[in-house]
Amino acid sequence: MSDDPDFKPATGRFTRFARLAGLGARLSTEVVSKGVKKLAGSTEGLLGHAGAEKLVATLGEMKGLAMKLGQAIAMDPDQLPPEVRSVIARLQNQAPPMPYATVREVVRRELGGTPEEKYAQFDPQPLASASLGQVHRARTHEGIEVAVKVQYPGIDKAMRADLANLGSMVSVVSLGVGMKEGQAYFSELREELLKELDYREEAARAREYAAAAKIASDLVVPEPFEALTAERVLTLELVHGETLKDVLGRIDQVPNAERFRISRLLIRAIWAPFLGSGAIHADPHPGNFILLADGRMAVLDFGSVKRLSANWLDVNRRMFRWVIDDTPFDAVKLSREAGFTITLKDAECEPFIRGTIEIACRPVRSRDFDFGAADTTRLMRAHFLKHAFKISQMRPPTEGLMFYRALGGLIQDLQNLKARGDFRGIYEELEADCLA
Repeated sequence: MSDDPDFKPATGRFTRFARLAGLGARLSTEVVSKGVKKLAGSTEGLLGHAGAEKLVATLGEMKGLAMKLGQAIAMDPDQLPPEVRSVIARLQNQAPPMPYATVREVVRRELGGTPEEKYAQFDPQPLASASLGQVHRARTHEGIEVAVKVQYPGIDKAMRADLANLGSMVSVVSLGVGMKEGQAYFSELREELLKELDYREEAARAREYAAAAKIASDLVVPEPFEALTAERVLTLELVHGETLKDVLGRIDQVPNAERFRISRLLIRAIWAPFLGSGAIHADPHPGNFILLADGRMAVLDFGSVKRLSANWLDVNRRMFRWVIDDTPFDAVKLSREAGFTITLKDAECEPFIRGTIEIACRPVRSRDFDFGAADTTRLMRAHFLKHAFKISQMRPPTEGLMFYRALGGLIQDLQNLKARGDFRGIYEELEADCLA
């Protein structure tokens, strides 16, 4: 690991755009070739091992939003084969590290003292690397083991540069398809991503998620240390265990009973805090979950935790209960109550909304659902493609963006776990715990 104190990701808007464009050019031939084969019926993924290595090298160095994109790609079970996903998954906690001289300077500037002064022990080797910062193991002067997340210098400028580039694309696309809400959705995403740059905000969200997660005793949320937290340094209680990412790396050797147990914990981590009080963890990538020796699961990374409106919570609670209880309901009316903007007649949009619910709720209605054999994301993509015009006429409120990001990521995790079992029982348990 270099000790270069001037380490920082590229921050210029044009520079970052050029690097992504160059990466796209290098990968385009491979993706197009594999895409043609896929259309012809091949089960081969859209990216091979060499392409994945190029992707990891470039996005890992760029950090920020570009690296978040790579992390999202690594979760998709349909577009990439397991061996390629395992390469890209390195972006979740093994990106190129920041040198210790830089870490030391950031801590000194943010906390008013060097790591050696502010902590009784501080490991100069990173425990993990992420899109906005890297994590170091440390010990407080009170003897408590902690994880210290230190933000990359200049990552705020890099994030804003990426968002400016993305915003320009969104403006053009929104104008081209006549979807004025496109800018509103982008503004919601931009606001949430920029909040992740302030680790004091993340500490507050960790406490908020912890309060919401008390409804599920099998979830653990590490406690933040306010005196050792600043805008670019976050200190949290250290939890010990195996990450979900590591479990997925050996998933074919994991018994189904264990895969089902982990699936239950994941479902509870996303749904229980939301159903209980409206708090949603919108970044469920495998690096954010740690399986503890006592059977519980710890949840990490709270920058994307969001509390949704009372109205959104009320509508989704009712729908959740009705789906579990097999109670008929008016899906179009419920969508309007949730804040969807619908410009079609009920009879025109009802098949799309009803079909979406049916695909999403297949595990909820089954006593023996097999995520290993299910093709939920592929079915949903095909359904959306079939009704592409209708989608533009049925637009959710902006807060739905984070909600669906959470549920989409959860489904991808469950498909990668490939568990089979009584998933309906898990949702019935949630109903009893959160809606009684």
